[in-house]
Amino acid sequence: MVTVKSLADLKQVKKAIETQAKLEAERKIEAAKKARQATADKDLFQQAAGKVQPLAQPAKAQLKSAKPPPLPLQHQLDEQAALQETLSDEFDISTLLETDEHLSYRRPGIGTDVTRKLRRGDWAIQRQLDLHGLRTEDAREALGQFIREAHQQGIRCVRVVHGKGLGSPGKTPVLKGRVQSWLAQKQEVLAFVQARPAEGGAGALVVLLQPAG
Repeated sequence: MVTVKSLADLKQVKKAIETQAKLEAERKIEAAKKARQATADKDLFQQAAGKVQPLAQPAKAQLKSAKPPPLPLQHQLDEQAALQETLSDEFDISTLLETDEHLSYRRPGIGTDVTRKLRRGDWAIQRQLDLHGLRTEDAREALGQFIREAHQQGIRCVRVVHGKGLGSPGKTPVLKGRVQSWLAQKQEVLAFVQARPAEGGAGALVVLLQPAG
C-alpha cells in the first residue's frame, strides 16, 4: 500500500496508474490485432482451398485366398508311364529265352541262380494276374498296369496266368508267347520261369520284379 504524504506523491501515483493503464490498453490492442490477423489468414486459406470433401473410402471385402487343389502327382505319373509304355508284338523273345525245357528268361546281368531259385519256389508268390479270356489288346494293357503297380508297391514275385490255349483254335496258346515278349520289355522284370505244375505249369509264368526304389 502506497502512503501519500504530499501533493507530489499524489501526482506520482496518478502518473503510475496512467502508465499502467496505457500499457494494458496497448497489450489489448496488440492481442486484438493478432486475433484479426489469424482470422484473416484462416479465411484466406479457406478461400484458396475452396470446398473440401473427404475422399470416399472404397468398400473392402475380406477375401480368403483359395488354396489350389492338391495335385494328384502319383496319378499323373502313372498315366504318363502308361502313355510312354509301348509293349510291341513285334519284339522277338526267342533269342532271349534260355534254351532249357521251360524256356525261362533272365535280364542281362542276372545270374542263372535267379531262375533256378524261381523254379524252386524260393520267392513266395505275392500276387497273381489271370489273363484268361482277354483279347490281346486288353491283355497287354492289363499286364502292363499289373506289373507297374506291383513294382510300385514293393512286390517282388508274381504269377501271370496266360492259359494253355486249350480253348483256342488249333489248341495253341495265343497269349503265351506274347506275354513272354511283353514281360521281357518291362524294365521292372528281372526274370521269369514257367510255373511249377501245382502253380499252373505251362499255362502260367512266375515273374521276379526289381526291388522298388
